[in-house]
Formats: sequence, structure tokens, C-alpha cells
Amino acid sequence: MKPRFGVRASACLAAAGLAVVVIVWTEKSLWVRADELRARAGAVSSERFHLSEPLEARLRSLNDLVVRYSLDLQAPARARIANEIAVTRQWFATQTNQPLTQPERDVLLRAKQRFETYVAHVSPLVEDRSTNLSLPVWREEKERILADLLANAGQLDVAERQALAEHLRVSEQSLAALHRHTVLSSVVLLAMGAALVVLVYLGLVAPLRQRVRQTQAILERQEKLSSLGVLAAGVAHEIRNPLTSIKARLFTQQPLLAKGSAAWEDNVFITDEISRLEQIVRDFLAFARPTEPRFATFKATEPIRDLLPLLQPELSKSKIELKQEFLADPLIRADAAQLKQVLINLVRNAVDAVGNNGTITLRTRTETKGRGPHATTRAMLEVQDSGPGIPPEVQPRLFDPFFTTKASGTGLGLSIAVRILEKHGGQLEYTTAADRGTTFRLVLPIASEFNP
Repeated sequence: MKPRFGVRASACLAAAGLAVVVIVWTEKSLWVRADELRARAGAVSSERFHLSEPLEARLRSLNDLVVRYSLDLQAPARARIANEIAVTRQWFATQTNQPLTQPERDVLLRAKQRFETYVAHVSPLVEDRSTNLSLPVWREEKERILADLLANAGQLDVAERQALAEHLRVSEQSLAALHRHTVLSSVVLLAMGAALVVLVYLGLVAPLRQRVRQTQAILERQEKLSSLGVLAAGVAHEIRNPLTSIKARLFTQQPLLAKGSAAWEDNVFITDEISRLEQIVRDFLAFARPTEPRFATFKATEPIRDLLPLLQPELSKSKIELKQEFLADPLIRADAAQLKQVLINLVRNAVDAVGNNGTITLRTRTETKGRGPHATTRAMLEVQDSGPGIPPEVQPRLFDPFFTTKASGTGLGLSIAVRILEKHGGQLEYTTAADRGTTFRLVLPIASEFNP
């Protein structure tokens, strides 16, 4: 039995949901990585790697003011010096709060300390406390402190270059990682997309196409059978009347013939052949224009139990053992007479397959497909034989009308059985294996799920 369409649709929806989750997760990962790069870039201003030049310019500007003041001691210059010192201190405070590498921070802190040393050295002169100062000595010490400060500015330039190189290296690594992540994500998305397409095709499109083909085949078959039914009714009428007349004449002639004579044997032979022709006509009509089933609700074992007294004597003559395995006894809704017709035909086929000294098992059981609300339970009526199995070359044509391997068969028994099961909303299945026998099973819906 094929899985229900709803199960396949649910599986496709689940696959689509999984694909959406993967896509959302992948896109989120990409955005997070991109945000990290933007944050890294945003944390670095255009002045980030240009600290040494402004520091050196500020120091030289301040020193020029101090030198001019030491020469003319003009009061306005003192205010300018004090303002420049305050601005430089604020510059140091601002830069030390920026994201710096450890070497940069160490050099900047040393420069700040030396700047305070410089300020402490020039303060007596600027604040007019230079009465005890020796200006030549004072100037020499000031220049030495300034030289150390400018050396710190040069060290800061080296540290900045190293920091810039490190920043570029980390950024390149991050970009490379983002590129790898993007490529991997693209591959994953393409794979998920392809897998989703395949799942949708296999789960939805392919079954729908198969159903359309099956429906079209059934409609074509029904149309042909309908035409065949009309033809069959006419042909049967035209054939039956002459056969009936011939058979009647043979019956009236038979008492006039000497029993055991050649004429009497010819009469019996012709009568038997006419009976066989009549059976062929009946089978042909049953196939082309089957009787509509009269549904009733009963237990699955009832048709088999009714047939056992009829089958047992015939099987005993061939020394065939008849077994019963009633593994389940669900209620089914069917035409009991038609099911018996199918079972008798299958048992006779099994007898032909087994020959003598074999076994035929009649079995009832149930089978459940799916889970939860999509679960369906079917009743199984099985006829199993211990024969040689069905040859592989015969299996493809097993249910074809008028195909038979028997010398006296019509080739319509299994075709009629298939049509009867179709009208019951079921199907006829079989399994076979060489030297292990064959099992035919009538698959029928239980009464609660009956929908012919």
C-alpha cells in the first residue's frame, strides 16, 4: 500500500520548515559577522593611527611659547602657555580612553608622564617663581626633557605602525573568514534548496503525476471495458442461442446411440466442449460486465469458513493439506458471494500449482500503515500454497485478460478477481518465490474505513 498523500505533504512541509530554519540561521550568522566587521571599522576613526604627529606638533608649539616667554617675560604669553598646557592634558586624557594596543598605550602613558615633568620644569618660570633659577641651566634641562618627549612621540609612531599592521591583519582574517562563511552558507543553501526541490518533487509532484496517470489509465480501461461490455452482451446472445440449440440436439440424440460406440463418445465429447464454451462466455461476460456487489457487513473469516466444507473433499483427493490461520477477524463490508468466487478461483489455482502432497493455507490478518491520524488498517484474506512459485517471465502478464498457462484455462479468473476487489475499494496482491510457493492476498478496508 502506498503512503497517503497527506503524509507526504506533511513530510514536505517539515522539510520546507527545516530549510527555512537553516536559511534564517545562515543569514543571521552572516549578518552577525558583518556587524562585527562594521563595529571594528567604526571603532577606528580616521585619526586613530595618527597620534604621534599631533603630539609632536603640540609639544613644539608649547615649547616655542615657553622659549619666547623666557626671553621677554611678557604677561600675555603666560595665559597662552597655560591654555596650551590644559589643551594638551585634555588631548592626553582623550587619547588614553581610545581603543589602543598595549604598546601604544604604554608609550602614550610614558609621554604623558614626561609631559607632566616638562610642565613641572617650566612652571616656576611661567608662574613668576624664577628668582632662583639659572636660565642657562634651566634651558638645558628643558631641552633634555623635550628631547625625551619627542623621542616618545617617535616611539608612538612606531607603535602606531605596528598597530595599523595588526589591525589590517585581523581585518583581512575576518574578511577571509566571512568569505569562507559566505561560500559555505551559499553551498548549504543551494544544497538545501536542491534537497527541498527533490523532496517536493518526490513527495508531492511525483505522486500527483502517478495518480493522474493511474486515473487516466483507469478511465481509459473503463471506457474500453464499457465498449467491451456492450459488444460482449451482443456476442454472448448470438453465441448462446446456437450453443443451446446444439446442446439440446445432442442431448436428444444421445439415448439413440449405443453407449461406448464411437458416435456416443463423439456426442459426449462435443457436449463437454459446448459446456466449456458456455463457461468461457460466462467468464467473458463476468469480466466485461461484472455484477455490482451487494455490500453487507460481516467478519473477515466468514467467507473462508463457508468454503471449508466445499474445499476439503476436493483437496483431500489430491492429498493436499488445508490449513487455517485466523490471526485476526475484523469486520469488513463486502459482497460475500463475490469474495467466495475470488477465493475459490485462487484455491483452484493453488491446487494446480501444488499438484499433490502439498499445503494450502487460508489466513486472515490485519495490517496498519502510517501513524497517528494518518494510520489506516486493512483486512487481509490470504491464500498461500507450497508450490514452485510463479516464473519471473509470467509475473508481468499475470493479471492480463485472456493470458493463461493452463491448457484449458480462459485467462480471465485473476482479471475478474482484480475487478471485483477494485469495486470493493481494495486490491489483489501477491508475493512469490522460487520453490517457496506463492501467496495471494485480498486487501480490503475494514468496515470503519470502507470507501469503495
